[in-house]
Amino acid sequence: VVRVCRDSNVSDGGLYLPEGAKQSMSESIQAQVVEVASAVDSDTEEETNVSGIPFGAMVLIPKTAGVRVPWDDDLRVVETREILAIVDEIPLT
Repeated sequence: VVRVCRDSNVSDGGLYLPEGAKQSMSESIQAQVVEVASAVDSDTEEETNVSGIPFGAMVLIPKTAGVRVPWDDDLRVVETREILAIVDEIPLT
């Protein structure tokens, strides 16, 4: 399960854009992983992430990927194979 990160409605030059204008032109969107597939080992009772995507990671997904959750427009259920990339932000020093 991922939460879609909404862009601000201000362009890089400072112009205000209509709602969703930036996202309508892009083919992928950025999202944060809020839940991952996990399994519990019956012997040790230890829970293991089986998706391979870290919890809390920022990821890129296609704009039309996943199934939207009816009660929250920002949540989507996405399969692991639909994730295009894991995004790591590196601070500039």
